[in-house]
Amino acid sequence: MRSIEGQLLHRPAGLSAGDVVRWLGAVQAQDITSAYLAFRARSATLRLTDVEQAWQSREIVRTWGPRGTLHFVHADDLPWMHALTSRSVTGTLRRLAEEGVTDDDPLGLIEHALAGQGPLTRAELEERLAGRAKGQGIVHLVALAAHHGRAVLGPPRGGKPTYVHAADWLGAPVAPERDRERALRELALRYRQAHRPATPEDLAAWSGLPLSDARAAWRLARTGTGPAPTEESTVRLLPAFDEYLLGWRSRDAVVPPGHARAVHPGGGLLRPVVLVGSTVAGTWTRKGADVTVTPFTGIPADSLQAEIDDVRRFLTRDQP
Repeated sequence: MRSIEGQLLHRPAGLSAGDVVRWLGAVQAQDITSAYLAFRARSATLRLTDVEQAWQSREIVRTWGPRGTLHFVHADDLPWMHALTSRSVTGTLRRLAEEGVTDDDPLGLIEHALAGQGPLTRAELEERLAGRAKGQGIVHLVALAAHHGRAVLGPPRGGKPTYVHAADWLGAPVAPERDRERALRELALRYRQAHRPATPEDLAAWSGLPLSDARAAWRLARTGTGPAPTEESTVRLLPAFDEYLLGWRSRDAVVPPGHARAVHPGGGLLRPVVLVGSTVAGTWTRKGADVTVTPFTGIPADSLQAEIDDVRRFLTRDQP
């Protein structure tokens, strides 16, 4: 049985958005609204504006992280996270060529376009690149800069993602931790505190590291097992791509047999789920602040309604 305490789903009091990110190691942020709602599931007091402020203040940073996908990472953790999750540029350079970006110095090209400009949308970057890259070529250029610690993602503007030079946003480029053992140990410590029970194979699946590195990290971070998971009927509305479903190699322990396709229908989609205790008990959808639940089994009605009301609380901006 997975620990909801390890995942902060028991909602300990007083945690900031930065505290949540640091505890989990990273928060999946491929879809921004889902990422915001992951904070809500772990705090009874955080509001959407609190998470946005943590991003605007640079306490948390949106960048490529575990598995090469977009995550929120605490600014203090960027050096060791970057050292372990920055992927080889070979694939990025290949994609740039496929997108028609053939500049002799692609890193210099994107650095020059970003430097001193503040967050730019893709359309604004395309204009600055003056035809030397367009479409997905721009995204791959930014990914190349991120690999070298030169770019991160800024807050959205007008519903569009923005990209910014790391030195402009953070004061300096992201410098990877030089001590690889230290980085591996920190990764495993963070992972193990938030994922109980787990194995090195789970860590490899979550981080994208080779299994040999995950096993080395596991040995460097020997720690106690932590408190045993509690058997309780806590109800949580977890967003799409939530860490509770992405944080282990398999979802079989928490998704009932026969409902796997309802949760993960394919095509990279991982639907929002209703958690009762440590088990997925249904899926849910949202239109604005209106929530519709599709249960797999009985869900305590009062607890579910409290969660639905809390989604509305979290998303409402005009709160005092």
